[in-house]
Formats: sequence, C-alpha cells, structure tokens
Amino acid sequence: MNIGKMIANKRKELGFTQQALAEKLNVSFQAVSKWENGTSYPDVTLLPSLAAVLNVSIDSLLGYPSQSITDYDKRYKSEGYYWGLAPNHLCYEMMRLKPPTRPYKVLDIGCGEGKDAVFLARNGYHVTAFDISEQGLCKARELSDRCGVEIHFFKADVRDFRIETDYDIIFSSGVFHYIPAELRWRVIENLKTHTTINGIHVINVFVRKPFIPLPPDIEESEISAGDWRSGELFTYYHDWLFRKNEERIFDCNSGGIPHKHCMDVLIAEKI
Repeated sequence: MNIGKMIANKRKELGFTQQALAEKLNVSFQAVSKWENGTSYPDVTLLPSLAAVLNVSIDSLLGYPSQSITDYDKRYKSEGYYWGLAPNHLCYEMMRLKPPTRPYKVLDIGCGEGKDAVFLARNGYHVTAFDISEQGLCKARELSDRCGVEIHFFKADVRDFRIETDYDIIFSSGVFHYIPAELRWRVIENLKTHTTINGIHVINVFVRKPFIPLPPDIEESEISAGDWRSGELFTYYHDWLFRKNEERIFDCNSGGIPHKHCMDVLIAEKI
C-alpha cells in the first residue's frame, strides 16, 4: 500500500476530512488531496506530525510494518516450529464447508510460520498469507518450498493493511486481539467488502475472563489493544449467515508453560 492510500484510509478511519487533516498539519487541503491521489508526497519533515495525527508509526505510514505489535520474531528463531506443524482444527471445518472443488482464493491473516497456509495450499486452495514477523515468514517460505506449494507471502500489519482484492475465504487464528477497539469495525468491514458472495470468514479471537489468569507469554501490545468482550466478534457479522459461533475455554502449552485461554470462534457466510 502506498503512502497516499495509507493517509486516506487512516484519515477516514479517524473521521477527518481532508480540510481537518490539513489544518492539524498547517498545510493546504490541496496538499492532502495530492498526497492521497499520488501526485505528490509529504515533506519528510512532516512525517512525525503526520504519523502522530493519524495514530500510526512512521514505519507503517511508509509501508514498513511496526515491530512493536509482536515479539514473535524472538519466538520463531528456534529451530523447530513454535506452534508445531499440525493444522488448526478450523482448517478442517473450512474444508467441510467449502471443499476445494475449485481453487478458492484464501487469505490467511497472521500466518505465522505458515503451517495453516501450507496445509490449505497442499489441499488445492489458492493461498495468500501475511504476517508482521519476518522471521515467521522466512520459515513459512521454507515450509512451502519443502512441501512444493506456491503461496504469496508478504509482510504486513493487520492494524494498517487493507485488502483491495476479493477472496472466497478469509482465515485468521489468534490475531484479531491485536486490533484496537477503535479500528475493529473498519478492519472487519474492509474484509467483508472484499469477500465474494457465498464466501466465508473463519476467525477466532481471545476473550478475557476474570477467572482465567493472563497467559505467561502475553505481550504488552495485546493488553494495550483492549480486551474483546464475549460475543463482540459475532456482532460485526450480524448481517451474515452463521455457520459456527461458539465460545470455548481450552488448555494451551505454547512456550512450554501450561495455561488456559477463552476464545470466541466464528465461521460466517456472506449471502
């Protein structure tokens, strides 16, 4: 995504007109318009103020995802695969609902080390996948090469990236809790808009419960994003057909330390 599209998207998310943004930066609204349509670029001296007004990092503004969202690069440096290689059980549920009778286009948001993306590609889906961790993407590419499948991997931040291509299936596991409350509607509406008719979203999100201690490997960015409430995920899809919606508590051993999570799980179809 170029800087002009980034400025336009973030401005609209925050409810600013071009004139309002211009006034905050002491520039003309014509300058903002030129940035957004790609005929000119902001002066480098404006970037700190522009990033601050739009509530993004300068790296994200320039198309280089911020590293602050995750320390997964550290987790993925180990020789093995942090999450293992077994596919998420939701992959099987996806296949039952939308079997690969043709090469459905799948977007895997927050693909990590690529185990689910590779599994889906091996079963005949046409997979695109992104993650913020370069280390994870390197291992994902190695895994796809080893398995002989082609996947378009790229680096992006779920908070900033907006898709412009339509997909038949959008899949995301354990990622949406990074999205701040003020961005959730915009992010999900973008994904819904770029989903084909009868396409599905397969998504889960961690839900905080007062009787479940915080997991030992939780990151500050997860806490600062704000807790998801029970059922909140489902409300964003009130106009879609629910194929699965449930809340479950389960045991986890990520990082080698046993703990529990609560998660809302949704499979919804656009009709």
